[in-house]
Parts: sequence; structure tokens; C-alpha cells
Amino acid sequence: MPGNGDREHRHRSVLPFRAVPAEVRLLRRAAVAQLGRWGVSQAAGETELVVTELATNVIKHVGEGASATLVLEREGERLRVEVHDKSPSAPSLSPAGCDDECGRGLHLLAAVAANWGTVLTAVGKSVWCEITLAPERSCRRTERAAAVLENYRTLPNVAPEGRLRDADLQASAVELIADLLHWAAAGGHDPEDVLDQAQMHYEAEEGMAA
Repeated sequence: MPGNGDREHRHRSVLPFRAVPAEVRLLRRAAVAQLGRWGVSQAAGETELVVTELATNVIKHVGEGASATLVLEREGERLRVEVHDKSPSAPSLSPAGCDDECGRGLHLLAAVAANWGTVLTAVGKSVWCEITLAPERSCRRTERAAAVLENYRTLPNVAPEGRLRDADLQASAVELIADLLHWAAAGGHDPEDVLDQAQMHYEAEEGMAA
């Protein structure tokens, strides 16, 4: 990347949705996929939790089927998650008892987020949360990928005994690909271009073997 300023790390994604349970699940997946494209998958767990709570609150307090919008914005070491709806009624954080579901949800947001609040808009409100990113986890992925690339062509032959199960190998492969994409992004490359080139190599080799 051409520099280290916050502006060069600013990304924004706007995802309109309908406040129904099925769309909340899709919205959660879309948010996690977007974080992956930005190279900040380490925040996926917290983001899923925040997106689920904010979108579910729209269903509960605005109405099922209401139109709303999820906005994700990454700037520097902060990820801002906003949900916009057309109701001016703002949630409030109050002491929550064991049976107070709404109160528990807001207290959960307060515990997960670095900061959160509500802003009235021209057509309703926006409830927002900020999540602190952990860049060191991304750096560890980059270092692991670099180590694999440096030793890839000189790896010794591995004996067949003691192999992992296919499911474990697949999980490891997914982690390796994620590490390599972090390495590509850290080096100023476009991860999507890297994936496209890998796919082209794969298809070409498969065509030659057919």
C-alpha cells in the first residue's frame, strides 16, 4: 500500500436489508465476507454478534419486514458497524435482569464494542458500534504465509503414515489460503487478483492433464 495513513485504510460498505430472520443470517455472512476482503477477518466474531443484535433489534422494535441498512466502515484500527432504520425511537441501556432480553443484548454490545451510540437522522435513526481491530493477528497470518512461501519449494517428502483426516486437511487448507491472502494484501497486492491468477493456473493445469 502506498503509505501508512488512516485514509489509505478507509473502506466503506453499504448493505440494504429487510428486517426478517432469514435476511439477518444472510447479512451476517455478507458482513464477514466483506471483512475478509478488507483483510480484517480477526474481527469476524465480534462483527457477527453486533450485526445480529442490531438487525434483530430492528425486527423487535421497528417491525418485521421493515427496511433498514447495514453500513460497515473500516478506518485505521477501528471498524464501525451501523444499522439505519426509519424509527426515531432510540434504544437505552438500563440495568438488565435475568429475564430482560433486550437489556441483555444492549449490555452485550457495550461489552463487545469499544464505543456505541445512537444518532437521529432525517428519516429515523442510526445505531452504531465501533470495534477495535487487532492488527497483530493479521501480522501473524502474514508471517506464517511468508514462512510457507520461503520454504515451499524445499519441503522434504512427508511419509504417508500419520496423515490428518480429510476434514482437518481441508480446514488447514482454508487457513493457509487466508494467510496467503493476508500476505498478498500486506505486500500491496490485490487478494482478488491473486485468487484469479491461482484459479487460472489451476484450470490450465487441469486442462493439460485431461
